[in-house]
Amino acid sequence: MPAADPDLELALRLADAADAITFARFRAADLRVTRKPDRTPVTDADTAAEEALRRLIAAERPGDAVLGEEGGGTVPESGRGWVLDPIDGTKNFSRGMPAWGSLIALTVQGEPVVGVASAPALGRRWWAARGAGAWTSDAPDAPPRRIAVSGVTDLADAYLSTTDIRMFAEVGRGAQYERLLGACWETRAFGDFWQHCLVAEGVLDLAVDALANPWDLAALQPILTEAGGALSDLDGALTYTGGSGVTSNGAVHAAALEILAKGNA
Repeated sequence: MPAADPDLELALRLADAADAITFARFRAADLRVTRKPDRTPVTDADTAAEEALRRLIAAERPGDAVLGEEGGGTVPESGRGWVLDPIDGTKNFSRGMPAWGSLIALTVQGEPVVGVASAPALGRRWWAARGAGAWTSDAPDAPPRRIAVSGVTDLADAYLSTTDIRMFAEVGRGAQYERLLGACWETRAFGDFWQHCLVAEGVLDLAVDALANPWDLAALQPILTEAGGALSDLDGALTYTGGSGVTSNGAVHAAALEILAKGNA
């Protein structure tokens, strides 16, 4: 593994801090779960983890902006900003399912250049920095290994995942997603950040989220691109702010987008 840059080192320490808070509250008998105005759940672990990360960033990078799922904010198009999702997969977390994680990204000039996805209940972590490759650890004490996307080139051989298939109907692309299901070799719904990390390490070939927020995708963009893959929105824009997410090994990206195009009902 190449020498880490200071921003990646900080992002990994932020992930350690988040893990210490979130994993301690996982399956806690007194876990407090409430609902936000959009009816999505939030737990006391979400808010405590984000508050801790904001304090660390303020101490270590006082000039950097912060955007977080729970605390809001913005990241600038010029300058530096951190994008935080203290628990991606809060529904899983609140039900005792281990597929959840903390997502931490650094943007420079509006582009994510560092990304960490840490899933302590799975014993996994994925990270990347621009120009330094994408990496994972398979257990807390395991040595890092470099990851790369799969070599699948045909949708007929592709392994596809999504988060919640019902969301495609909500955005007017239910028929398109049904067509994509039929075009792929195998499908599952691993969901949330995990499916996109599995694309980065070559386990899956394609993952699609019909609805996604910037904090859901910012940390994943460097991981995908450094692993040789691609991240776009449903319309093909290479952005984490498009309101949706498509990740792939790159080779099947265009074919998937063609099927998902809004005019292809």
